[in-house]
Amino acid sequence: MNTAAWLSVAVVVAIIVLPAANVVAVETALLGGLVTLLLFGAVDLQAGLAGFAHPAVLMIGALFVVAAGLTETGATNRMAQSLLGRPKSVMAAQFRLMGPVALLSAFLNNTPIVVMYLPIVNDWARKIRVSPSKLYMPLSFAAVLGGKLTLIGSASNLVVMGLYQEYARDTPGLEPLSPNLYFWGPGLLGIPTVIIGIAFILLTSKWLLPERKPAEQQAVDTRRYTVQMEIRPDSPIVAKSIEAAGLRQLPGLYLTQIERGDEQMPAPPPETILRAGDILAFAGILESVVDLRKIRGLIPATDQIEKVSSAANERALVEAVISHNSPLIGRTVKQTRFRTTYNAAIIAVHRNGGQVRRKVGDIEIHAGDTLLLETHRDFVDGYRNSGDFYLVSNVAGSNRVRHEKASTALGIFVLLVAALAYGSVPPVVLGLAAALAMILTGCLTVGEARGSVSIQVIVVIASALGIGAAMASSGAALVIADELLGFARALGMGPRGILLAIFMLTTALAQALTNNGAAALMFPIAMAAAAELGLRPEPFAFTLLLGAGTSFLTPIGYQTNLLVYGPGGYRFLDFTRIGLPLSILLALMAAWLAPIAFPF
Repeated sequence: MNTAAWLSVAVVVAIIVLPAANVVAVETALLGGLVTLLLFGAVDLQAGLAGFAHPAVLMIGALFVVAAGLTETGATNRMAQSLLGRPKSVMAAQFRLMGPVALLSAFLNNTPIVVMYLPIVNDWARKIRVSPSKLYMPLSFAAVLGGKLTLIGSASNLVVMGLYQEYARDTPGLEPLSPNLYFWGPGLLGIPTVIIGIAFILLTSKWLLPERKPAEQQAVDTRRYTVQMEIRPDSPIVAKSIEAAGLRQLPGLYLTQIERGDEQMPAPPPETILRAGDILAFAGILESVVDLRKIRGLIPATDQIEKVSSAANERALVEAVISHNSPLIGRTVKQTRFRTTYNAAIIAVHRNGGQVRRKVGDIEIHAGDTLLLETHRDFVDGYRNSGDFYLVSNVAGSNRVRHEKASTALGIFVLLVAALAYGSVPPVVLGLAAALAMILTGCLTVGEARGSVSIQVIVVIASALGIGAAMASSGAALVIADELLGFARALGMGPRGILLAIFMLTTALAQALTNNGAAALMFPIAMAAAAELGLRPEPFAFTLLLGAGTSFLTPIGYQTNLLVYGPGGYRFLDFTRIGLPLSILLALMAAWLAPIAFPF
């Protein structure tokens, strides 16, 4: 190998070893490796930086915006309620999650599916009190497994099948695959792959998948509030029981009373049927109060909300602590004319470590009270230095959910899915068009769209593409693959042993390169092995397809792994811990099953 090839290998080793030893973050290692290759001329400047303008990277950025549009309109919660339910155990939660994800991944690219599920799983994990780290990696792995069911499930499938069709046309005595086998052929190995893969994760994750982020617990000193919410006639919880409406599963929040006309219903049982116009009194922690505000058709039971002079989609929740010099002290909320003075409505009051159990308008304000306000987003900046308050702060994640735009957001997403599955327009163009449509239709603002894009993921993927280009252009990847396969032959492995070596070698290469790059580099080697053994090439091609697309060993081996790496709080070797035995199991399955599905 030449100098550029050796340097490329050294960089690949470094970007695997350094994050694995927790010396540097993954994005720092990858970007540093790419810069090193560029500084020493191991890769052309244009090829090295092409990843930052690569269609796949732009597509992922666009999908972050599409996912934000679905989240800000509450569409993700609708999907979560219908697909995920309320499982009673971690294993049940993983099964409810992985099944639908794998099926969706058969017909859609798995990256957008994971992007779409991330906020859903985050909210779901908190409500069912399961550590998100027990769900994020199964989410990624299920998407990867499901991508092996059809031709369009993964980009690497298209790469391998396209190369095989060209190879068959150019090889005497071979016929290209029929249209049915071309599209559904991956499923002959993909179906058992999904079944075995999901079963393995369910049975072993208790021991092999560490809990990096504990299930959220109620803090002892968390601020508590009592809030009253009114059910509007258009709410989906009308005519549902308290249990069915999901109002008993909010952590740290309790429905203490229902007011129905002149009737008071303290401590209502879970089978109580809810009606339009009911006033629900809740007591609990701030975070679950925020969740209440996101339920469609459930609004604070005060006429002051609608009198706040700012658009509904420009409001948020704010906490303000009353100072000892405040003119509000000693007066009830009604007497203070608070909404007129501050253009904000008081939702609830926290005092001396507990909630104040009275109607908001009748509460007398004391020094040190914490007011929970619904107001315009500029309230914090306007009153940060006011003598009326000691402290003013925004409540995270409290932006009003645009429920009226949920159908629009879902429509944009469905059109995107249909166009990706059946259209001829480049995927990146469709993704960017969908992201723009989310903004133009008011599903989210430009600022929200900008904040939804993960710079960490973009840098990691773009840098990995540049390093992969260096490995390919320097010849390092091809030399390494050829030598390792030659070693397998020297050991006297039979045809199934060669299939096993092709699977594992392709999977290993996909960790340093993209899965598409590994598939392209390994394809001529796999075909040469089949020709040398005098066997038909189909078992080798489909084994290669499976090996290229099942990347579980590291977080940098596949885009979906990268997407869950940060949110799950994982360490680098967490993926190897469960991914290595899973990869070996699938390699053994492929080596045994491929010659049965596609005879030698």
